[in-house]
Amino acid sequence: MALSPFHLAIPVHDLAAARQFYGSLFGCPEGRSDARWVDFDFFGHQLVAHLDNRISAHVLASNAVDGHEVPVPHFGVVLPWAEWELLAQRLQGAGVSFVIEPGIRFKGLVGEQATFFLYDPSGNALEFKAFKDTSQLFAR
Repeated sequence: MALSPFHLAIPVHDLAAARQFYGSLFGCPEGRSDARWVDFDFFGHQLVAHLDNRISAHVLASNAVDGHEVPVPHFGVVLPWAEWELLAQRLQGAGVSFVIEPGIRFKGLVGEQATFFLYDPSGNALEFKAFKDTSQLFAR
Protein backbone atom coordinates (compact mmCIF):
# COMPACT_ATOMS: atom_id res chain seq x y z
CA MET A 1 0.00 0.00 0.00
CA ALA A 2 1.39 3.40 -0.96
CA LEU A 3 1.60 5.87 1.89
CA SER A 4 -0.23 9.17 1.73
CA PRO A 5 1.66 12.30 2.72
CA PHE A 6 0.84 13.62 6.18
CA HIS A 7 0.09 17.25 7.02
CA LEU A 8 1.52 18.65 10.24
CA ALA A 9 1.27 22.25 11.46
CA ILE A 10 3.76 23.29 14.14
CA PRO A 11 4.24 26.52 16.11
CA VAL A 12 7.44 28.50 15.58
CA HIS A 13 8.57 31.78 17.11
CA ASP A 14 10.70 32.92 14.16
CA LEU A 15 9.87 32.22 10.50
CA ALA A 16 13.36 33.19 9.33
CA ALA A 17 14.90 30.65 11.72
CA ALA A 18 12.37 28.02 10.57
CA ARG A 19 13.28 28.73 6.93
CA GLN A 20 16.98 28.36 7.72
CA PHE A 21 16.48 25.13 9.70
CA TYR A 22 13.98 23.31 7.47
CA GLY A 23 14.85 24.98 4.17
CA SER A 24 18.62 25.50 4.26
CA LEU A 25 19.85 22.90 6.79
CA PHE A 26 17.49 20.07 5.81
CA GLY A 27 17.00 21.09 2.18
CA CYS A 28 13.20 21.00 2.38
CA PRO A 29 11.76 23.00 -0.54
CA GLU A 30 9.48 25.85 0.45
CA GLY A 31 5.91 25.84 -0.83
CA ARG A 32 3.24 28.45 -0.23
CA SER A 33 3.73 31.07 2.46
CA ASP A 34 2.25 34.17 4.00
CA ALA A 35 3.40 36.69 6.59
CA ARG A 36 2.62 34.26 9.46
CA TRP A 37 3.22 30.77 8.01
CA VAL A 38 5.31 28.80 5.54
CA ASP A 39 4.84 25.35 3.95
CA PHE A 40 7.78 22.96 3.55
CA ASP A 41 8.06 19.76 1.53
CA PHE A 42 9.30 17.71 4.47
CA PHE A 43 10.55 14.54 2.78
CA GLY A 44 7.36 14.35 0.72
CA HIS A 45 5.06 15.48 3.53
CA GLN A 46 3.45 18.88 4.16
CA LEU A 47 4.96 20.61 7.18
CA VAL A 48 3.57 24.05 7.97
CA ALA A 49 5.41 26.39 10.32
CA HIS A 50 2.91 28.80 11.89
CA LEU A 51 4.20 31.90 13.62
CA ASP A 52 3.22 32.04 17.29
CA ASN A 53 4.74 35.05 19.02
CA ARG A 54 3.61 33.76 22.41
CA ILE A 55 6.04 30.86 22.46
CA SER A 56 9.70 30.46 23.13
CA ALA A 57 11.23 27.01 23.43
CA HIS A 58 8.68 24.34 24.31
CA VAL A 59 8.69 22.72 27.71
CA LEU A 60 9.04 19.05 26.90
CA ALA A 61 8.72 15.81 28.79
CA SER A 62 10.68 12.67 28.04
CA ASN A 63 10.29 8.92 28.29
CA ALA A 64 13.08 6.43 28.88
CA VAL A 65 13.58 4.28 25.77
CA ASP A 66 16.52 1.91 25.36
CA GLY A 67 18.70 3.89 27.78
CA HIS A 68 17.88 7.35 26.38
CA GLU A 69 15.47 10.10 27.41
CA VAL A 70 13.28 10.50 24.32
CA PRO A 71 11.60 13.92 23.98
CA VAL A 72 7.80 13.94 24.01
CA PRO A 73 6.15 15.09 21.87
CA HIS A 74 8.24 14.64 18.73
CA PHE A 75 7.75 14.01 15.02
CA GLY A 76 9.90 12.98 12.09
CA VAL A 77 10.26 10.56 9.22
CA VAL A 78 11.52 7.06 8.53
CA LEU A 79 14.15 7.28 5.81
CA PRO A 80 15.91 4.63 3.75
CA TRP A 81 19.05 3.52 5.64
CA ALA A 82 21.57 5.10 3.24
CA GLU A 83 19.62 8.38 3.17
CA TRP A 84 19.52 8.42 7.00
CA GLU A 85 23.30 7.89 7.14
CA LEU A 86 23.93 10.75 4.69
CA LEU A 87 21.61 13.09 6.62
CA ALA A 88 23.24 12.21 9.95
CA GLN A 89 26.71 12.83 8.48
CA ARG A 90 25.63 16.14 6.92
CA LEU A 91 24.10 17.38 10.18
CA GLN A 92 27.16 16.30 12.19
CA GLY A 93 29.36 18.12 9.68
CA ALA A 94 27.21 21.24 10.11
CA GLY A 95 27.81 21.13 13.87
CA VAL A 96 24.17 20.42 14.77
CA SER A 97 23.50 19.81 18.45
CA PHE A 98 21.64 16.52 18.93
CA VAL A 99 19.37 15.60 21.84
CA ILE A 100 20.23 11.97 21.12
CA GLU A 101 23.25 11.43 18.88
CA PRO A 102 22.93 9.28 15.75
CA GLY A 103 23.13 5.63 16.68
CA ILE A 104 21.49 2.21 16.62
CA ARG A 105 18.62 1.46 18.99
CA PHE A 106 17.42 -2.06 19.93
CA LYS A 107 20.58 -3.55 18.40
CA GLY A 108 20.07 -7.21 17.54
CA LEU A 109 16.40 -7.11 18.55
CA VAL A 110 13.12 -6.88 16.67
CA GLY A 111 12.71 -3.26 15.60
CA GLU A 112 16.45 -2.51 15.39
CA GLN A 113 16.73 1.00 13.99
CA ALA A 114 19.08 3.87 13.33
CA THR A 115 17.85 7.04 15.01
CA PHE A 116 18.71 10.53 16.17
CA PHE A 117 16.82 13.37 17.83
CA LEU A 118 17.23 17.13 17.68
CA TYR A 119 15.26 20.31 18.34
CA ASP A 120 14.35 22.96 15.78
CA PRO A 121 14.99 26.63 16.75
CA SER A 122 11.50 26.85 18.33
CA GLY A 123 11.96 23.78 20.52
CA ASN A 124 9.99 21.29 18.40
CA ALA A 125 11.58 17.84 18.82
CA LEU A 126 12.29 15.78 15.70
CA GLU A 127 13.32 12.16 15.25
CA PHE A 128 14.80 10.69 12.10
CA LYS A 129 15.03 6.93 11.88
CA ALA A 130 15.77 4.11 9.46
CA PHE A 131 15.30 0.35 9.43
CA LYS A 132 17.43 -2.05 7.45
CA ASP A 133 14.27 -4.18 7.34
CA THR A 134 11.31 -1.82 6.98
CA SER A 135 8.91 -4.71 7.57
CA GLN A 136 9.92 -4.35 11.25
CA LEU A 137 8.49 -0.83 11.50
CA PHE A 138 5.52 -2.11 13.55
CA ALA A 139 6.98 -5.49 14.64
CA ARG A 140 6.70 -6.51 18.30
